[in-house]
Amino acid sequence: MQVGVFAKTFPGGEPAGVLAAVREAGFAVTQFNLACAGLPSMPDDVPDEAIRTIDAAAKASGVGLVALSGTYNMAHPDSRVRDDGLRRLGVVIEAAARLSIPLVTLCTGTRNAEDQWAHHPDNADPSAWADMAREMEKALQLAEHHGVDLGIEPEQANIVTSADDAARLNSEMGSNRLRIVLDPANLFERANADEARGIVAEAVERTAGHVALAHAKDRFADGRFATAGRGVVDFDDFVARLRATGFDGPLVTHGLSAEEAPGVARFLKGLM
Repeated sequence: MQVGVFAKTFPGGEPAGVLAAVREAGFAVTQFNLACAGLPSMPDDVPDEAIRTIDAAAKASGVGLVALSGTYNMAHPDSRVRDDGLRRLGVVIEAAARLSIPLVTLCTGTRNAEDQWAHHPDNADPSAWADMAREMEKALQLAEHHGVDLGIEPEQANIVTSADDAARLNSEMGSNRLRIVLDPANLFERANADEARGIVAEAVERTAGHVALAHAKDRFADGRFATAGRGVVDFDDFVARLRATGFDGPLVTHGLSAEEAPGVARFLKGLM
């Protein structure tokens, strides 16, 4: 497995500086965000010069670009907002293809109109799943056209909340372009170490063969997110179980400060 970090962990809008910081902190790969190139995360356009600048920075730093953020609210209650998000996702997918980035990460969304990462009670309504699924079908058409995979991540506040939900969506879509991003800390809200280990183990087994990217974020027992290695997630067990399924992809950390990054890099590489 390659150990990586969100590029947005490090400040700046110049790819050369951001990717140099990624490398200096001890990471081999990164999940990139177009904000690190001075653009909106979901832009209207990615100029040729931006593509050249990102590509040159990646080559100069030696940092691999393993994923690109393409998150918008795929279950927003206003269809016009969803339409605009899909249009921008098309721009991001095309940019990923031009940069040879294999995976674009998504947000399966929420009925919360203000925050795509916030829960809403209407998320459980079948219409929310239906709207999200229609968006996913359109997104997969774009991905197929450009030869890029899409990654969905189970999140407690989103429509796809669990490994079972991710497997259901995979089955409904029937596309090998739809992959799973597995973050152990997003699989539960409150749990002790034993409970968390069981939940994560079950999720790894349920998603085996479909995971393109693993995330390394942690949680405290009271539900607060934590830097990897400081909470209740058993990362030794998580990595071992991923390996047992044949996963050998990137393990990318996030939810940490730039100052914490070198220590987390050492921790994760120690698991290897």
